[in-house]
Amino acid sequence: MVRDVARHLDKQARLQVIGEFTQVDRDILEKLEAPLGHLLRNALDHGLESPAARVAAGKPAEGVIRLEAQHQAGMLVISVADDGKGIDVERIRAAVLARQLTDDASAKKLSETELLEFLYLPGFTLKETVTDISGRGVGLDVVHSMVKAVRGTLRTTTTPGQGTRFVLQLPLTLSVIRTLLADIGGEPYAFPLAHIVRTLKLPRDKIHQLEGRQHFTLDGRPTGLVLATQVFAARETKTSGDLSVLVLGGAGESYGLVVDRFLGEREMVVQPLDPRLGKIKDIAAGALMEDGAPVLIVDVEDVLRSIEKIVSHAQLAQAGDTNAAEAAVRRKRVLIVDDSLTVREVERKLLTSRGYVVEAAVDGMDGWNAVRTGHFDLVISDIDMPRMDGIELVTLIKKDPALKAVPVMIVSYKEREEDRRRGLEAGADYYLTKGSFRDEKLLEAVTDLIGKAQG
Repeated sequence: MVRDVARHLDKQARLQVIGEFTQVDRDILEKLEAPLGHLLRNALDHGLESPAARVAAGKPAEGVIRLEAQHQAGMLVISVADDGKGIDVERIRAAVLARQLTDDASAKKLSETELLEFLYLPGFTLKETVTDISGRGVGLDVVHSMVKAVRGTLRTTTTPGQGTRFVLQLPLTLSVIRTLLADIGGEPYAFPLAHIVRTLKLPRDKIHQLEGRQHFTLDGRPTGLVLATQVFAARETKTSGDLSVLVLGGAGESYGLVVDRFLGEREMVVQPLDPRLGKIKDIAAGALMEDGAPVLIVDVEDVLRSIEKIVSHAQLAQAGDTNAAEAAVRRKRVLIVDDSLTVREVERKLLTSRGYVVEAAVDGMDGWNAVRTGHFDLVISDIDMPRMDGIELVTLIKKDPALKAVPVMIVSYKEREEDRRRGLEAGADYYLTKGSFRDEKLLEAVTDLIGKAQG
């Protein structure tokens, strides 16, 4: 395919395949065929320059496209890289403005990482004409959709004049995973080994109180300690002796999850849950034990978000903290749903400074789980997000008899009238653009919808 497309484009290209003996689950491999085809065609059409342009830039006339696969930290990592001209992020910024996806002030604030994410939007392209190879704006959308469907991640990096690299981080398998079984409240739960940092037996005298929360020292730094029975709302059981602790986390914060006991490692055949159940909080799928008994497979990323919410809202506080807890209950609660960490933090700080209790969700699915399991006076949501977008979230909230009275505000880069109309038709009570962060418009809109923080 690379040879044929290069000939069609009058370019010279050589494909390097690294890690060709990397074993890949058949189900994952089938899903990879179309995305890898799009990425290779993109590298040829968008990435590599013509032979004349490469020679003029001091490069060999023949460009190199590198397809690499490897197992890394319990995941399958696949990258497609070229040594071409790189992506002009300023052209993306101009295209975002030309398509009226945001205003001039907001576009200037967008970082390179945020601008590159626009490439994944359906219909978004930097090509001015449509050809047999590209220009329809469907390539990276297909790749992004596949990665989201298998709960993976997609990352893009680019260097002007040197090339572009797309990295897909995917689960090793969709059918069989290796897990550690743990007893929580008398029920077995399966934790995927790829997401466990460490397991340990923790002596009780190694637990310390730090700012009212339980911690223990791991590799020289304090690590928060949370009861699994609290996270999973399971029956509390009394245990004696050392605590069985699962350390979960990643590059950011890690937490120790106290389980009743370890039950050993098992390979589990993943059984998807009935889609009519929707996304179940903290649970990814089910499986069957050797004796036919059912067991739930834990969604570790979801569990980490649940722990962060418990910790951030002082629900781990000791008995003497009841006054603070009661004060928090009397304040208005706002849920922010946005996949941009920067936007979440700007909104959170703005609202927290005015006395509101703020929780954050990283995408529409996380927001839907949060709004169903907690009580909120207001939901503020972005539109374009992985797993579930803002329009779907608003629609679900407004169709739910128990939630439809909760006001929903959309805050988006999209400023076109048709985008605003879509949001309001879905049931949103207010539509605001992200360019309004720095003035009082967001606070005024929140006050209009739910009043001041106290009361």
